[in-house]
Amino acid sequence: MTPPPDRATTERQKAIAQRLPSGENLLLDYIHKLERHRRGRQAVLIRLSLLQPVNRREHHVRIAVSSFDALVKQLKGQIFALSNADLMFIFKESALDEVEAAIVKLRFMFSDDPLLAGEGSGDKAASFTDWFLLERDYDALLHLAQHMLTEEKARRSQQFTASHTAQAAPKPARRGEPLTPAMLGKLEDALARADLANMMRRQAVCAIVGRSPPQPVFHELFISIIDLRETLLPNVNLASSPWLFQQLTETLDRRVLSLLSKHDDRTVAGDVSINLNVQTLLSHEFLNFDDNIKASMRGTIVLELQKVDVFADLGAFLFARDFAHDRGYRICIDGVNLESLPFVDRERLGVDLIKMVWDPLMTEGRLPNGTSLEDYVRRSGPSRAILCRCDTQDAITCGQAAGLTLFQGRHVEALLAAEMQKQKGMLRRRR
Repeated sequence: MTPPPDRATTERQKAIAQRLPSGENLLLDYIHKLERHRRGRQAVLIRLSLLQPVNRREHHVRIAVSSFDALVKQLKGQIFALSNADLMFIFKESALDEVEAAIVKLRFMFSDDPLLAGEGSGDKAASFTDWFLLERDYDALLHLAQHMLTEEKARRSQQFTASHTAQAAPKPARRGEPLTPAMLGKLEDALARADLANMMRRQAVCAIVGRSPPQPVFHELFISIIDLRETLLPNVNLASSPWLFQQLTETLDRRVLSLLSKHDDRTVAGDVSINLNVQTLLSHEFLNFDDNIKASMRGTIVLELQKVDVFADLGAFLFARDFAHDRGYRICIDGVNLESLPFVDRERLGVDLIKMVWDPLMTEGRLPNGTSLEDYVRRSGPSRAILCRCDTQDAITCGQAAGLTLFQGRHVEALLAAEMQKQKGMLRRRR
């Protein structure tokens, strides 16, 4: 669940929104320009507004718009995102097959919605789209766009009135929490200018079988929160407010994606994992990141999503999971502790990896519901479960006894460093 932005940020966003032309304005202007160029053009209205609210959130609209990106870039059509979540796509008739294919994809994406669940139910399913042949239906399309603009202005006026009413209400007293919205706002402004490359850390996830030396499988990339705090807000406990910390991590996600998107950055070389929030995975920043990396690299990137974030909005997670898998990424559920293990079924969640947090109680070999830890590992797949925060050999020994082969933590890093030193020593002796 995304925490609410602070008041100042919200007001800035509303002020910008008031100044920018709406999708309805842009659509009406575009239709006027096509008055003498109707031949060979069609339009389709995609009524996302008829879907259930859970299926027409901002990230759903963004992903739906992105389905037409290729056609827009090829100058075959123009997409308009309207304020009620509907989409209008006006295109050249030569691209009709590609447009229909994109709509088939959207129907599949939202196939669990009651509007589309019964595809054979005639009028109900057909109401998802309205088609216009500009040479024949230009006047009808023009009147529809004018009506949409009138409705949009009415909605904007109501929102403007509501926002001023809210501003007039007395502000709640500050409770003196270590991390406040004002501090977070300053921190986010500082993050926009900070060089995060120096705070980027890598930690290996290694395969350890028996007494063999650790073999790196992939490296987790993350921003050190400790370094971030010491550099920007040394006297503030960043984790004191869960919701503000959640917003901070989403800001960090966007900055990390921006950093990794640089063409001259080699940080993503090799197999890596990146910590993201579900909302970030469905954001415009992630789409930019996806556009900027080579297609062949997607299969080498693991996207780590926190257990709490996943179950806070399971519907958004399932949507994000399918989108990521469709693009070729692998998904890992992170932060699964001993208490939550019985409720996290890797296969039923449809993810590639589970990251379990080491707990000394695991030495008892039982989960809180009485299930054997070994049975859980077997069901998840020994090569699909990772034991993290392994700071001692006891963690690795216990994990191996339960059938685990993938480990991460300080002790793993120490073993890996010792093995590298050993290999360097052998090379020197050979010389």
